[in-house]
Amino acid sequence: MAANDIGIDLGTTKVMIYRDGDGIVVNEPSVVAYDAESGKPIAFGQKAFEMVGKTHKNIIAEYPLKDGVISNYTLTKEMVKYFINKSYDSKVVKPKVSICVPSAVTGIEENAVVDAAVSSGARQVLIIEEPIAAAIGAGLDILKAEGNIIVDIGGGTTDVAVISLGGIVCSKSIKLAGNAIDREII
Repeated sequence: MAANDIGIDLGTTKVMIYRDGDGIVVNEPSVVAYDAESGKPIAFGQKAFEMVGKTHKNIIAEYPLKDGVISNYTLTKEMVKYFINKSYDSKVVKPKVSICVPSAVTGIEENAVVDAAVSSGARQVLIIEEPIAAAIGAGLDILKAEGNIIVDIGGGTTDVAVISLGGIVCSKSIKLAGNAIDREII
């Protein structure tokens, strides 16, 4: 990554942003609080999370991603814009953004993620499947001619993939993950 590049893990429950040279610069809940009448966002991330279940009827705090995909495009776009601006302060050079998506993402869902990032100020958007990002993050050499199985359990999806020679040999993404496990424990 170059100095003006950022990586985004846009998760169902949490947004994490990595900036080259600085490490993780954003690690906040994927929550947006907004005015119910106007639809205008009031707070994002941790501030919005603190409002969940504590707002009056005119303020709604919600997660705009469900099961690893965008369920509310407008709120997701505003949230991505907020976090990109929070993590990247140059107004002259726009960042190149890499975003992780579940391995079973549809073309429409992928286009929505790309569109949200571009409309939020990214000059270029690269999509990386979550198992590839998880393998690289775990320090595996994904270019070797040997198979590695990756299990990535997020808040909304679980991705299982076999990776070899820099690509995914086979994968499965299910919409059963950490949030469902938490509900079952409760």
